Amino acid sequence: MDVTNNGGRRALVVGLGISGIAAALRLRQIGWTPVIIERAAGRRSGGYFIALFGAGRAAAQRLGILERIIDRGADGVSYDIGRAGRRRPGLGFRDFPGRPWLMTRGDLEAAGFAALPPDVEIRYATVPARIEQDADGVNVTLTDTAGGTSTTERFDLVVGADGLRSTVRRLVFGPHERYLHRLNYMAVAFQMPGALPGHDQSDSVVLAEPRRSMWAFPFKDGPPTVLLTYHTDDAQAEFTRPKVDRVREVFGPEPPGPALGAALDALESAEDVLFDSVEQVHMDSWHRGRVVLVGDAAWCVTLYAGMGASTGMAGADLLGTMLARHPGSVTEALTGWEQRLRPTIEYLQGNGRRMRSLFVPATRFELAQRRIMLRVSKMPVTSPLFLRWRTRGKVARMKDADFAHPGPDVPVRVHA
Repeated sequence: MDVTNNGGRRALVVGLGISGIAAALRLRQIGWTPVIIERAAGRRSGGYFIALFGAGRAAAQRLGILERIIDRGADGVSYDIGRAGRRRPGLGFRDFPGRPWLMTRGDLEAAGFAALPPDVEIRYATVPARIEQDADGVNVTLTDTAGGTSTTERFDLVVGADGLRSTVRRLVFGPHERYLHRLNYMAVAFQMPGALPGHDQSDSVVLAEPRRSMWAFPFKDGPPTVLLTYHTDDAQAEFTRPKVDRVREVFGPEPPGPALGAALDALESAEDVLFDSVEQVHMDSWHRGRVVLVGDAAWCVTLYAGMGASTGMAGADLLGTMLARHPGSVTEALTGWEQRLRPTIEYLQGNGRRMRSLFVPATRFELAQRRIMLRVSKMPVTSPLFLRWRTRGKVARMKDADFAHPGPDVPVRVHA
């Protein structure tokens, strides 16, 4: 196959999700020519609930995205409920550390897509089949899955932003099994057609039981997103049965009650459903030569941390900054990028593992601890301490810190 080289500094960005769009925007700002490839036949829309913390909002502002997004989170009442309808004051996602803006994945992806300059090339139904590099560049064999044809092109950099089961990671770093660390939980997320029975659309609703839970994340301008999460001893086996049947089995045999029952019914007709195992990615290095991984492909802090979108955008933003600071050496830029980013990511991964017990208690003891925390957060004597933890504790500071903006600013070349 012929190898194409159009000259200039070209970067292949694999994945048209949040991290990939952010990487392409930042590379374009510093004068590179990004080419984006996406496995799907077209751009996604919709999606489940995500949070954007201070770190992500700072990156979004520099990337020209922030003015295109809004905080859609509702300021309703938070409830902890039981299956039979019992409810008591609870803690919603906004009560966790940090100051998140709430939206759907599709909201953020659409904002980033709209900010891409029209001359950024996007190729759908295209995947990398082979990646070979030398000191001066990377040859990538690209396969058009719709037409069945392949070409090989040369790039100065390859950015793998293709998610938890990254093809770039597999081709360059090795099998997924080396890097994926399962937490032995499953996540099922989807949009409800309306409010849960007995609740307002703006209510945050949590049903927590040992090894399984339901969360309803409210939006002020639409129906909530539901997250069902549960423990499993064999994550791989979860994918061998129809997801609706498996989820109903997990949340049985007890009667589901009105709220959980409505969520299970909505799952059957939901168009866009996340059904996946909860995993983290642990790697000794996120780059090799001129190939670098960002977002879930590199680290995946898990949805329990709530920082997937923020770290993906911040990591992509910082990548462009370090490439601009080291114009003569891609490898020096990638080394500096990882050294700057890794301590924050490792802390947030640890926070994701710790937060799991709040999302889905593993035992009755963890469930009792969670209920004690709820009571403490509402008591007049202890609520100020809880507020301090939520707004000024270390976790809150880490989530809101602008860790993608190190030191003096780097001049950014903004192209029309």
